[in-house]
Amino acid sequence: MSSLHISISAAPIFNIGNFEFTNSMMVSLLVTIILSFVAVNFNRALKSKKKTNFFLFIQTILESLYEFVQSITPHQAGNFFPLIASLFLFIICASWFGLLPGAETIGLVRNIEGESHFIPLIRGGTADLNITLGLAIFAVGSIQFFGYKTLGWKYFAKFFNFSNPINFFVGFLELVGEFARIMSFAFRLFGNIFAGEVLLAVIAFLLPFAGPLPFIGLEIFVGFIQALVFATLTLVFINIATTSEHH
Repeated sequence: MSSLHISISAAPIFNIGNFEFTNSMMVSLLVTIILSFVAVNFNRALKSKKKTNFFLFIQTILESLYEFVQSITPHQAGNFFPLIASLFLFIICASWFGLLPGAETIGLVRNIEGESHFIPLIRGGTADLNITLGLAIFAVGSIQFFGYKTLGWKYFAKFFNFSNPINFFVGFLELVGEFARIMSFAFRLFGNIFAGEVLLAVIAFLLPFAGPLPFIGLEIFVGFIQALVFATLTLVFINIATTSEHH
């Protein structure tokens, strides 16, 4: 019986100089290409006004996401929708990629330090802390961008207020809180998706074939919930950042 191997870090597929291209990067790149292809074809169908099944399916998803964004930010839904929809779709697709049949069995055998190691070509993009950290930095950076875009330099006054020691200390805590959000976003998403992949790997090792099926359904649900939570928190924090103190 082959041994069970679980790696918390993504495995490199090939190197470009000193840069390692990992299997999670491969999935993230594939998801980006697929979503871009879908967006281009949807836009083309929208201009031609052909109501194909593909068009209606994508339209239903986008309308549902827009109504969700509008329920939280009714006055600025049009401004925030592209970002929130992109985050949600990327995260859910990157998470579900690791659940594809054969995801852990299709790969390469590489010689590392004199030993043969099997490296799967596919690993859920959000099961890599580097990917979730990048998403977290992008999300928190977007919060600051929309805050500045809406309120101008007044937005940064809550971080750097030198009017009195109390306001300075509160501003310092606000600044620390922004960096804490990055860690919270990154580790929450990574922890839930990686734990699910570990669970599936263990169940598949102990009970092959039918054993993992109920857990795959559970992980599909977990991937959806985590994408929704990430997008919702980003939207809520953007809504807070773009609301002035008087409101």
